[in-house]
Amino acid sequence: MPQVRRFEADLTCVVTVGMTHPRESVESRRDVDTTEDASDRRRGTSRRKLIIVVALVALIGGAAYWFLLRPTPQVVPEPGEVVALEPIQVNLADGHYLRVAIALQATLDVEEEVDGSRALDAAIEVFSGLPVDEVANTKSRDALKSELKERILELYEGELMDIYFTEFVTQ
Repeated sequence: MPQVRRFEADLTCVVTVGMTHPRESVESRRDVDTTEDASDRRRGTSRRKLIIVVALVALIGGAAYWFLLRPTPQVVPEPGEVVALEPIQVNLADGHYLRVAIALQATLDVEEEVDGSRALDAAIEVFSGLPVDEVANTKSRDALKSELKERILELYEGELMDIYFTEFVTQ
């Protein structure tokens, strides 16, 4: 029998190592496990709530961008009638002059013929008093045409889409 006693003593030691107190009951150990499980469940639900809140904020932010801030595609106007204006003479510096004729490319939305008086006035403002060298040079002439186009398109507010020089003579 001494061997059995030693075995029983070892078994008791193994059982008591797992418990904080040798007389602690199995039920009290289960209570501790259930409270740990409950706290784990609370952490799990709080994580789920956090994930849901972050997803909702991202969804609302995306919707706000889509409906309020997204860039709208620019609508390219369709070309309409081209209105050729009579040539005009503009005085340049040092007794020279420029004979220029302009054509206005209207958009398809314009129902009546475009009045060219504002375009001719803008041409006189841009070219008057310039030296012949500046008007005759290709690069500066392109820059002057861009300036004139910008002014004319501002004056006509969406009625025109482009301008063309149909005559350009210096003397």
